[in-house]
Amino acid sequence: MELNKIQSVYFVGIGGIGMSALARYFKANGFNVEGYDRTPTLLTSELESEGIGIHFEDDISLIKEEYKNPSNTLVVFTPAIPKDHQELNYFINNGFDVKKRSQVLGILTREHKGVCVAGTHGKTTISTMISHLLKQSEVDCSAFLGGVSQNYKTNLLLSETSDYVVLEADEFDRSFLQLTPYLALISSADADHLDIYGDDTSVKSSFKEFSTLVKDEGILLSKLEVDLDFESRTDVRHYTYSMNNTKADFFAENIRLDQGLYVFDLVTPNEKYQNLKLGIPALVNVENAVGACSAAILSGVKYDEIQKSLPEFKGIRRRFDIRLKTDQLILIDDYAHHPEEIKATIKSVRALYPEQRITGVFQPHLFSRTNDFHKEFAKSLSMLDELIMLDIYPARELPMEGVSSKMILDLVELDQKSISTKDNLLNEIKDLNPEVLLMMGAGDIDKEIDKITLSYQQKFKM
Repeated sequence: MELNKIQSVYFVGIGGIGMSALARYFKANGFNVEGYDRTPTLLTSELESEGIGIHFEDDISLIKEEYKNPSNTLVVFTPAIPKDHQELNYFINNGFDVKKRSQVLGILTREHKGVCVAGTHGKTTISTMISHLLKQSEVDCSAFLGGVSQNYKTNLLLSETSDYVVLEADEFDRSFLQLTPYLALISSADADHLDIYGDDTSVKSSFKEFSTLVKDEGILLSKLEVDLDFESRTDVRHYTYSMNNTKADFFAENIRLDQGLYVFDLVTPNEKYQNLKLGIPALVNVENAVGACSAAILSGVKYDEIQKSLPEFKGIRRRFDIRLKTDQLILIDDYAHHPEEIKATIKSVRALYPEQRITGVFQPHLFSRTNDFHKEFAKSLSMLDELIMLDIYPARELPMEGVSSKMILDLVELDQKSISTKDNLLNEIKDLNPEVLLMMGAGDIDKEIDKITLSYQQKFKM
């Protein structure tokens, strides 16, 4: 693909967080950009307000003529699009240059210094934090974010001067194997997406293969606890980080709470960075910050720049996102959709609010993931005091016989547990009169969170 021959870019599945960032990138660089998505969302509305045309029916006749010229049109699609999609098949069958999002990002990482963050958990927070640290320093960067930054209110950051580009390296569909990182960070490699990989061994093999893609004279930065038997390369510097394991090259010590936020000292191979303060809550974010600060330091960011900008990092929409904080109720919204993420999130909430009753609402994401990990989900959710579950959000999948939220609920060891519908959810929550309400999931639960937040704001006259 030669970008200098491209005039128009059409996105099949434009409303996803990763696809929309790429659409914004091409729009900002002067290309014609339009696309299709299944349903209107806040994100698609934002894209439309930025001059990007979107339609919501799979209908070839809705594709404008300027996107029907194979010689100057690039088509980008997401793996979540079904194989029988009419528009996608039209482009494939008519000789268009059709690429996955990861392939386009791969081209960008070959041309620039890609800081690519991989891991079954933590990659969105870590990559967004790295982007912020670089953006607020002399290093600067462009970034394709896997969430909406609360600092910049967008999922795309642009730089006219820096050669660094920060992005998530997504393991789904082995997408991250398209990338050529200058700096590859691996935060975790737990089993997930077993519908794609089959088993845990294949997941780990894929992450190990990703680690071999680092450019000559590049950097591999892995969490110490991620044991992948990395290959030794003389042309790549390999560093490790950990929240508090002193065997790592980068680790935190003297971790303490100050007015609900964590402060720590960062030990590096060369010096100690004292009194680094997080601007966002949750113990899990200390570990994320160690990874992000390590990557920033290895990219040339200075101590005083980190000390100033880390407390200013406001987080990401839907990542330990405190939507309400009153004397009557704390409402936290989180994207957690894997048992380990749920465990870490609940642990972080418990550390912040040890005396309060924690009521969780969880919407499972994917039938396959529910089937593969229902026992692990139940164990993690049993850390709550009360639980309401919603039905499974199918995303790209068809129902699987015998697989439902009840598989998880039956194994949860709580006295107060139930399955609710979206229509009844608000009333069931109010009946429980929660002290801390933790809502988790990667599906469309965010729409319910907006309604619940508004209802309590009205109740508390906020």
